[in-house]
Amino acid sequence: PFTVALALELGKVTPRSVVSSGRETLRIASYRIHDQHPEGALNVAQVIQKSSNVGAAKIALSLPREEMHAMFRRAGFGAAPRLGFPGEAGGRLREAKSWRPIEQATMAYGHGISVSLIQLARAYTVFARDGELVPLTLVKTTTEAGGEKVLSSASARAVRAMLEAAVQPGGTGP
Repeated sequence: PFTVALALELGKVTPRSVVSSGRETLRIASYRIHDQHPEGALNVAQVIQKSSNVGAAKIALSLPREEMHAMFRRAGFGAAPRLGFPGEAGGRLREAKSWRPIEQATMAYGHGISVSLIQLARAYTVFARDGELVPLTLVKTTTEAGGEKVLSSASARAVRAMLEAAVQPGGTGP
């Protein structure tokens, strides 16, 4: 969803843009990316809903790697969540300049990047809060936490609609 959000932000795709995921594998150098259940052509919403590795990789390869890295950073990946809890880890997000095309492609579906469950949960709040990333706390507060805008409201809402459609029976997108 984060790669799709960036592609929406940059105007590279819309939820209905068609991505040819093909019925075969995507070849990048000597590597092959494939889908567990090949579908052929999918729209961007279906790439998320059907968890198409090939579709996500193709979208990622259409994006500047520096922009992709910046999006992951804005979502909180590669940095400790700063909860004040012992043993917090920042995960792993290598600098974009060292990414090879295969790494950029596979990061689009979660390979080559490591995050903690708390980082991932926090990052997904960007879609729930119309593009705003809020700080985490383990202590209940009476005031609403102010966050940082990391994604446009329109892109966040579009991705949220795609994610919601994925959990609907027979969901095929917004």
